[in-house]
This record gives sequence, structure tokens and C-alpha cells, in this order.
Amino acid sequence: SSHEHKLNFKKSKEVCLSYIQDAMLQKQWKRAAEFLTFYTESLEKDFSTQYMGPSEMIWRIGTEILCHHSHSSMKEFNSFTEQMKTLGVKRYLKVCLEHAFHLLCNGLIDEAYQNLSLAESWRFGEQTAIQDKEMKLIQAYRGLLDYYSWSKQKTILLEHGQDGFEDLSVEREMHSCFRKAAVNLKEIIKIPGVWDLFVKCYVDLLEFYGDHNEARQVLNEYAYNSKFPANPNAHVYLYQFLKRHGESKKSLISALKILHDIVPSHELMIDFNTMLQKSKKRKKRRLGLEVIFAALDYAGWKENVKAWSCLARQVKQIVISEKHLDWIKQEWNSRKDWWPAFHFSRYLAKRNWQENESLSYEKAVVAGILLGKDCKYFKYVSHQGCKAQVKRFRTLKKFVNKHNPVYLRISG
Repeated sequence: SSHEHKLNFKKSKEVCLSYIQDAMLQKQWKRAAEFLTFYTESLEKDFSTQYMGPSEMIWRIGTEILCHHSHSSMKEFNSFTEQMKTLGVKRYLKVCLEHAFHLLCNGLIDEAYQNLSLAESWRFGEQTAIQDKEMKLIQAYRGLLDYYSWSKQKTILLEHGQDGFEDLSVEREMHSCFRKAAVNLKEIIKIPGVWDLFVKCYVDLLEFYGDHNEARQVLNEYAYNSKFPANPNAHVYLYQFLKRHGESKKSLISALKILHDIVPSHELMIDFNTMLQKSKKRKKRRLGLEVIFAALDYAGWKENVKAWSCLARQVKQIVISEKHLDWIKQEWNSRKDWWPAFHFSRYLAKRNWQENESLSYEKAVVAGILLGKDCKYFKYVSHQGCKAQVKRFRTLKKFVNKHNPVYLRISG
């Protein structure tokens, strides 16, 4: 019957699709391509009135296969993509954008630019308005390619430029690229979202032409506008800009404070801690201790000599002055159950000593103060250091022995 035929036909298509997915998961691209051919042929024979909407599926699967198939060529990929553009008006701009990405990945920058320019001129009734966001992305990526061209011209001008007409023509071309790039990049970063690359390029353009106020405004908006998602990089870019232009430490600390709240393990926490330690304000020095303790909670920092050096220096200062021992105690209370195994085991002492003497020294300072002279890590490292007749380890051992009562106060 007609109804049974439709059911069987639907089932066979689903089975074929599952075979395609299985082949792709096993990276059997030739097999996947054969099944995709059967799948598309079956769709052509589908006389049912029910709308199946398979064009996006074919586009996604076909693109993946062509990207990995050993016998695939750029000519075939371009041909396939052009066919996909005509299959679904609603996906036209998405297909164009992906096509441009593929061309860029293969070093075909001019072709990608041309593809984006053609897409930008596309109009199709109401669909043009509906796909406004995709159109803005098309324009933004074309702006990135204009920025790329501007950067190339800038290099020629700064490094290889000659006096006279050649210099002038390069400068004209460079300024033309700047205008086109700036217009499109400025538009995309007005939309709430994560636009790291676009923001960096736009700020680079503005800085080169001396428009520092506009650059600062862009970065402030990107970092502090509540409509934008929380983004650590936004605060990194702002901090780097402020540092480049010799802004006050107050401004730098303000930028890094928010970064610390979002990503306490960020590599810039070393800079943050250093600035806070140098402050005359007690509140900031206290925050500095909190920052470095928090960073060392993460496995990626376990062997960071600078971080351990920062912590060792600050706890030594506190111990010698015997002021603010409560700061150390507060930080240590939440860590004393897991830091000994995480940082100060005998196994780590042995490995650190063999691989990095400076690291083992800084960690031994902290271990001796936090866990006392009987700490496994401190005992092993100080013994090896004294055995190797390294003067600073003998000094370290005397220091920890002398201040062992401090450990008792910290441990409560």
C-alpha cells in the first residue's frame, strides 16, 4: 500500500543516515561519501508531500566529508558549496561564511574576500532583514581581511618603504584598507557578544592613527557594558592598553581586580600580586596574599617558580614583622586539609629538587612556615640543599627553626 511504502521509504532513509554517521565517526570518508550519494538519490525519489528539509543536513555532512576525503579537491568543494547556496535561501549567508572560512584555511585570501563581497551584496526580499546578524558577520569578516591587507601595507611602509611615489602609493592603499576595515569592525563590536579578534584589530587601527581616546572607549565598553557576556579577555585587553599608555597603578589594579574575580588562575595574577605587594595600603597587601594563594590552588600553577617566589617573599615579610599573621591563618585554614598532599608531599619534594632547585627552595620556604620544621617537603629539600652545601638552604633551615612558633600560631 501507499502508506506502507512511505513507512519503508522513511525507515530506509533513517538507516542510510545512521550508516553515514557511523562511517564519519570511524573516519571512513570514502564509505561516508558513498552512503551520502545513496541518501541524496533517495531524496530525489521521495514523492511524499511531507516536507523533509534535508538541505542543511546534506550541507553539513557533505562539507565534513569533502574536508577530510583523500581525493577531494578545492574545485569539488567550491562546486558543492555553490550548489548548497542555491538549496536554501535561509542558509545562504551561513554557507557563504563557511565557504570563506574554508578558503582562508587553504590560504586563498583573495578568493575568500571576493566570496564575502558577493555575499554582502546579496538581497532576497524579507530574508535580507531576517538574516541581519549573518550579514553583519559577513561584513565583519570582510573587515578582518581589510585589516589584514592594512597590516601588510603597514609592514611594507615601515620596513621596506622607499622615498617618493612608491611610498605614497603604499600609504594611499593602506589608508583605503583602514577606512574599509574600521567601518565594518566598529559595527560588529556594537552588538553584545564575544568579539575578541575584532576588538583587538579595531583597537590596533585606532592606536596606529593616534586615536587613543576612541580606543580606550571601545575597550571600556567591551569590558564593562553589562549587556556583554562576562569575558576575561576584555579585561586583559583593557589592562594591556592601560599599561602600554603608562596609566596609573590604580587603573591597572582596577582592571586586574575584575579579571581576578572572573579567572583567579589567569597568568596576569603575578603582575597583580606584585603591584598589590608594593602598595602602602594594608588592604591591598592583604588582597595580594589572597590573589597568590588563590592562583596556587590550580594545578597549572604547581610548578610556577614566580608564583611560589611571590608567596614565599610575602609570608617571610609577615613572619619577620610578626604583623598580620592572621592573614596567613585565614588563607591557610581553608587549605590545610588538602594543600599538604597537593603541594608538599615527599614525592613532590624529590621531583622538584631533581628538576628545579629554585622551585624547591621557594616551596620549602612556604612549606616550612605553613607546616613547620617537621614538614616532609621542607625536611627533604633542606636536607638535600645542606648536603649539596648550598648556602641559602642552610639559611632557610635556620630561619624556619627560629620561627617555628609562628607555625604553631598559624595552625591554631
